[in-house]
Amino acid sequence: MIQDPETDKASLPDEDQDDLYEHYRLVVDRGQSPLRIDRFLDLRTAHISRNRIQNAIKAGSLLVNGLAVKASYKVKPLDMVQLVLAHPPRIKGLIAENIPLDIVFEDEALLVVHKPPGMVVHPGHGHHQGTLVNALAYRLNDLPVDNHPLSDGSLRPGLVHRIDKDTSGLLVVAKKESAMTHLARQFFDHSIQRTYQALVWGCPEASGTFRASIDRDPANRQRMIGYADHRSGKAAVTHYRRIENWGPVSLMEFNLETGRTHQIRVHTSMHGFPIFNDATYGGDGIVRGPQRGSYRSFVTKCLQEMPRMALHAKTLGFVHPETGANMFFDSDLPSDFEQTLQAWKEWAATEG
Repeated sequence: MIQDPETDKASLPDEDQDDLYEHYRLVVDRGQSPLRIDRFLDLRTAHISRNRIQNAIKAGSLLVNGLAVKASYKVKPLDMVQLVLAHPPRIKGLIAENIPLDIVFEDEALLVVHKPPGMVVHPGHGHHQGTLVNALAYRLNDLPVDNHPLSDGSLRPGLVHRIDKDTSGLLVVAKKESAMTHLARQFFDHSIQRTYQALVWGCPEASGTFRASIDRDPANRQRMIGYADHRSGKAAVTHYRRIENWGPVSLMEFNLETGRTHQIRVHTSMHGFPIFNDATYGGDGIVRGPQRGSYRSFVTKCLQEMPRMALHAKTLGFVHPETGANMFFDSDLPSDFEQTLQAWKEWAATEG
């Protein structure tokens, strides 16, 4: 008997995850007769179009017992089937807007864009216009549409990850369904290379790893909470390296192993190193340093001149979904970030 698919809920993208993929795990019934896997999935995942399944097979995103298979594979009883698909937000009534974009790279399959601070990635509550996706709709004209009979025909912008509104830096956007599926698998496999730089309060160890699960704050849905004992939420791993220290603050590099919402912000804050001017997680005051008036005036001026958190998505690396080439991109820090770093360097040289 065909049953509804068992979905690995922990891997479904939602408001608590920034890596936009969905992961299905299905165990073949004991009494299942031999059946081509594409037909098996057609029966077990009725809401997923055949085209998406075929793209997943081509991208190597369909595994049986841990190995990639072709559409002709015939399932056997108790086979463990895993399917990874892109899961971008579905958007109805999208307004295309002529908003300038800083395109770092573009070809027929994808583009890499440098998102400025202050721009929301995709429309949502309170942000229906002025987003990156509004700009992409104008530029590309042919964002993927979900044409499955059970869908609502919503646009499926080629997002496979996202960053916060006030975070600047690099994002990759798929222009084809097949590219979106291939990139989603790389995020699922943690093979995407991405580093962030941030100015944080305090002086963390020279290098290390933050491991704490992350969940939505039940008292404030705009915040996340970290749990060192992993009693709630989803597993999150952040590797870090201290680049430089200037007394009360440090420039840090972060490498993400997982992609939870606010991951770097939560991990740094819960360990006593909130990101400079991150109002949500306690970094927007004078957290560390001397108490003298001149220092307080200096910090206040820095906070005013960089009225956002000091977090930047600096590098991004992945395998091109069509050519197989290793792609790597590095982006400069925005001017407000650079000016803030220079101010702290000068303070440390004279006052620190």
